[in-house]
Amino acid sequence: MATFKELLRASFKSEDTEEWLDVHFTRPIGLAFALLWNKFDIHPNVITIGSIFLGVGAGWMFHYTDLMHNLCGVLLLMFANFCDSTDGQMARLTGKKTLVGRVLDGFAGDLWFAAIYFGIIFRLWHQPMPILGMEWGIWAFVLCAAAGLGCHSHQAALADYYRQVHLFFLLGKDGSELDNYAQQRAIYESLPKSKWFARLFYYNYANYCKSQEKRTPAFQQFFSLWNASEKNQQVKDRFLAGSRPLMKYTNLSQFNSRAITIYVACLINLPWIYPLAELTVFQAMYLYMRHRHERLCKELSAEYLQKS
Repeated sequence: MATFKELLRASFKSEDTEEWLDVHFTRPIGLAFALLWNKFDIHPNVITIGSIFLGVGAGWMFHYTDLMHNLCGVLLLMFANFCDSTDGQMARLTGKKTLVGRVLDGFAGDLWFAAIYFGIIFRLWHQPMPILGMEWGIWAFVLCAAAGLGCHSHQAALADYYRQVHLFFLLGKDGSELDNYAQQRAIYESLPKSKWFARLFYYNYANYCKSQEKRTPAFQQFFSLWNASEKNQQVKDRFLAGSRPLMKYTNLSQFNSRAITIYVACLINLPWIYPLAELTVFQAMYLYMRHRHERLCKELSAEYLQKS
């Protein structure tokens, strides 16, 4: 019979890709919930769907300006995150990992943050802008749209991609959820039109993979050369050595850093700080992370080409 500590370690993706706050706070709570829900044979996807209601509820709470509603928003978002951790840990421990679950997990997070952005828009609409004094009005929408659609979605997608790439080289295909556009598009085209829901699912997921690949041309070249080669262990080790320091930036681009920024911004009644942070701090991390990863892949590709 495995101990709680042993189960907790088994539920991690890898030590390279786990955040300190998750390891010491979110994951233990998530595992406790996972063990409880597993006794009732509740599927991880059901928990993910439950997290959607919690996350959207948090967004609604953040549109209020009083402390009590904002504290409710903090608690709801924390419990949404516990559910997000629970479903992933359950899936890994019980073998109930599915592509639908992975995509649903990402979709749930998108809905949380969409609700939060709208909550901030409604909250700011009639508030005065700093320095200028005029009401935010439509500019609240412009700010949040630029932060959410222009920055946040791209940052999160690329951070997730780099983590899956790192896990692929660290643990192999079975330890990673790395997919590619060509493969997912082929599945979409193989499905009969009568299975419209499955076709819609794979169509969107294939395009998601395509957007990740489009932003990583140097990695795509290196990965193609790697797959066509004898997969030299030294090259693999060098890639992991260069990729490992970037995992802290992928972690900072995930939930915890954003959530803490939201909590502080809303509790001090300066909610515009969060979308501004997306446009500046988080975007700077995204650009740095992408530059470093692409440079690493260019260097490794050059070595492959010189030997050929």
